[in-house]
Amino acid sequence: MSKLMQYLPYLAGIGVALTWGFSFMFTRGALDYLSPFHLLGMRFATAVLAMALLRVFGLINIKIAPADYLNLLPLAFFQPVLYFASETTGILLTSSSYAGMMIAIIPIFVAIFAAIFLREYPNRIQFLFIIASVGGAIFIIYMDTQSIAGVNSLGTVFLLAAVIAGASFNIFSRKASVKHPPIRTTWIMMVFGAVVFNAIALAEHYSAGNLDGYLVPLANQWLPILYLGVFSSVVAFFLYNFVLSKITATQGSVFANMVTVVAIFAGVVFREEIVYWYHLVGTAAILTGVWGTNRFAPAVMERKRQKKLAAQTIAGIGD
Repeated sequence: MSKLMQYLPYLAGIGVALTWGFSFMFTRGALDYLSPFHLLGMRFATAVLAMALLRVFGLINIKIAPADYLNLLPLAFFQPVLYFASETTGILLTSSSYAGMMIAIIPIFVAIFAAIFLREYPNRIQFLFIIASVGGAIFIIYMDTQSIAGVNSLGTVFLLAAVIAGASFNIFSRKASVKHPPIRTTWIMMVFGAVVFNAIALAEHYSAGNLDGYLVPLANQWLPILYLGVFSSVVAFFLYNFVLSKITATQGSVFANMVTVVAIFAGVVFREEIVYWYHLVGTAAILTGVWGTNRFAPAVMERKRQKKLAAQTIAGIGD
């Protein structure tokens, strides 16, 4: 059982990558009918409703006080509010390929922020594997387009804000895990996301004189909204908060790059897209980076050293 608990954070990290990787298919389809902030509003409203129902039926227990909302406000501000708002705006002003390359550098910023604010220092071997993971994601995205078009300075600023927000979330979630369990953190994130994004979306509909049609998309877009709200928001963020409560922020951040791998797999299987040689090369670099960053983490290395010393001690006693 202890062995399972030891690997549980890594299994949860893989679950996060799988869930977010498949979310791109649902997001693409839903954006044909919904504006970005309308989709985000529906997504997080569904997340809050799902968690509320789980609480009512006693399937989850969230002990929360009014002060907890204030304490976790900085975390919720960075993720989901600032991250999704900045990423969405950045994609609209640039291109999805350029945005993907920018977002892929989040683990680098996480490593820097973790060293500054958490005193969690990646060793040299870890940093090389982080570079490999980030490089693999950027390589795939760049080769998919062969050129980066549609870049402008304002869009880059928004994407850089998304990168900083994503990295900051890793740090705040890691710090929050000391006092707040993952389920409480996830609930507060979903609530703030639902309030902020629905406020923006309702304002858009009101200015367009189409407030009555706000709930109409639920009739034909319920499946992507359900997936994005329940699985990609509640389940994935709960797992990610759990991951960050058990391993370092640097280790946890590299799982995000596995999303690129899952997205390619989903495209091949469900959208009959073609896999090229560079997809395999980039995927190998990403998976190697994820493995190496966690394999050579200081805590893991220390556990292995202790086991080796224990084994040597037992062997010495036996002699």
